[in-house]
Amino acid sequence: MSLAAEAFVSQIAAAEPWPEKATLYQPLKEDQILLSDSASSLAVQTFLRMCGLPVQVSCCANAEYMSPSGKVPFIHVGNQVVSELGPIVQFIKAKGHSLSDGLDDVQRAEMKAYMELVNNMLLTAELYIQWCDDYTATEISRPRYSSPYSWPLNHILAYQKQWEVRRKMNAIGWSGKSLEQVYEDVSQCCQALSQRLGTQPYFFNKQPTELDALVFGHLFTILTTQLTNDELAEKVKSYTNLLSFCHRIDQTYFKEDKGSRSV
Repeated sequence: MSLAAEAFVSQIAAAEPWPEKATLYQPLKEDQILLSDSASSLAVQTFLRMCGLPVQVSCCANAEYMSPSGKVPFIHVGNQVVSELGPIVQFIKAKGHSLSDGLDDVQRAEMKAYMELVNNMLLTAELYIQWCDDYTATEISRPRYSSPYSWPLNHILAYQKQWEVRRKMNAIGWSGKSLEQVYEDVSQCCQALSQRLGTQPYFFNKQPTELDALVFGHLFTILTTQLTNDELAEKVKSYTNLLSFCHRIDQTYFKEDKGSRSV
């Protein structure tokens, strides 16, 4: 199928109403999923809830390999499969649901800049801690990532993933950083987010946008995920307005979930 034909089919599919049985796929929650994937999955779930779009969460051992981009989460809506928050936001917008339509051009550009900040700093820091800190990789990341698989595939897949992430860190100039420098980057990112949020309920006053979903996904997951130490969570806890922000979104959109935990 040509690119033009694929685009036409995608447009037609996007124009169809939201189905009752939309599904979000992520790795196994209890035994496999790591901090970064859990944060990304929660961000997408939050965004969909903010849009009022129901989705069933399916935890699969091979979710990463099912994804069209090789990244999780991804959603299966009708005949369409879309992965990662950015493309999902665009897909949902084509269906007539948008959280940022009320923003002007300047605000929209600012929103995108802060989303880039979160992805470039928080997500990258999560990946670094998972795979570049030897103690965390040994005690948490490799065992969890490879848990669904038997030997020797479990070792092969875990070390392959670690090699991929470390290669990425080298490409973006993070491989030479110490763990303390990464924690400081996280603190600076949280400071920027805290200053932008101020005393508002959401980053753009009274209505949430995809930025709010993204920030909540990462901060709430950092606060509620057990790592080898509490240093990462403590960086977030230094900003009381960010804690209140996480509590507000958790109570507003996840109050009825048994797994919901206040911060």
